[in-house]
Amino acid sequence: MFNFELKHKCPDTEARLGKITTPHGEIDTPVFMPVGTRGSVKGIMPKDLRETGAQIILGNTYHLLLKPGADVVEKLGGLQEFTSWKGPMLTDSGGFQVFSLGGLNRIGEDSVQFKSHIDGQLITLCPKSATKIQNQLGADIIMAFDECVKLPCPRERMKEAVERTIRWAGQSLDAHARKKEQWMFGIVQGGTDRELRHYCAEKLIEFDFPGYAIGGLSVGESHTEMIDTTRFTAKVLPENKPRYLMGVGTPKDMIAAISCGVDMFDCVIPTRNGRHGFAFTAKGPVRFRNEKHKLDSRPLDEDCDCYTCRNFSRGYLRHLFMVDKKSPEMLGPILVTLHNLAFYQWLMKQTRQAIKDDCFESWARQWTDDNEIVC
Repeated sequence: MFNFELKHKCPDTEARLGKITTPHGEIDTPVFMPVGTRGSVKGIMPKDLRETGAQIILGNTYHLLLKPGADVVEKLGGLQEFTSWKGPMLTDSGGFQVFSLGGLNRIGEDSVQFKSHIDGQLITLCPKSATKIQNQLGADIIMAFDECVKLPCPRERMKEAVERTIRWAGQSLDAHARKKEQWMFGIVQGGTDRELRHYCAEKLIEFDFPGYAIGGLSVGESHTEMIDTTRFTAKVLPENKPRYLMGVGTPKDMIAAISCGVDMFDCVIPTRNGRHGFAFTAKGPVRFRNEKHKLDSRPLDEDCDCYTCRNFSRGYLRHLFMVDKKSPEMLGPILVTLHNLAFYQWLMKQTRQAIKDDCFESWARQWTDDNEIVC
């Protein structure tokens, strides 16, 4: 039912071509996973999401726990049935909220207490409860509960988080009640400290997870620090299992990480930027609040065949964002988000082809140089 096949490896870099098989379909890697935090990718219908080339989407355990609740999702058939997304899905563990909602939580040895950002209700998450919730949600791939800390961070505090992450990983695996139906990935923490990263990875490998994530990056460190840490960590992880760099990123970040041997990515950048009139193209970003687009009859991207680029001019898209600066016409954010998601899937398809053709290093150079197109 589950399988990861490593199909080809680039001769000049660590870039890999692979395929993940899940109960809800196959995933070609490298892959970008659109973020559907609350059970939907904002403003985009599942059928349109599929047309962008998306193969798998991500849901957030913490937010789905708050509304509608894991019991509701389970009773309505699990995430695929609930959301009408029939393909593979992944849920995070809620551990990232330990970091992102730092002012609303209290971290203990065995659990994290949250005050709901919605109504102030006190919520406790621990490895057992986070795993149970993900079992109820029913995603194909679920994550072990971990602790992510902001960078820079004192080494003693980082070491504490690493030890807790390792301990919680074992507890998450013990609590996992649907091992035949859901893969659980462990999450390697350690900031930019190579010794701690290596230690955390080695300890997690002992649990023999079916896949491993690199967490705790893109949280305050530089691009160079992030890629150096990713490259180091990926080399420690098993070659025959998927590697997932969490919360990354920009085209520049992803292409550089693929060269390090990463297979999977997720990030809110294409959707969040799309809602604010920022579009990605192979020739550089397009910002629709700029006056120069007012009378532009060209499509957003002449080389893109997504629904947005086939049907609407830059001038019209700008109008949708500028008709009311505080509250643009909702069609504008939808159309630019749709294009951005299509662009990210196109980019992943290009990486897969370049790896297959053994030309990834030369192809990737345009995306990793410091120029305008890196977005």
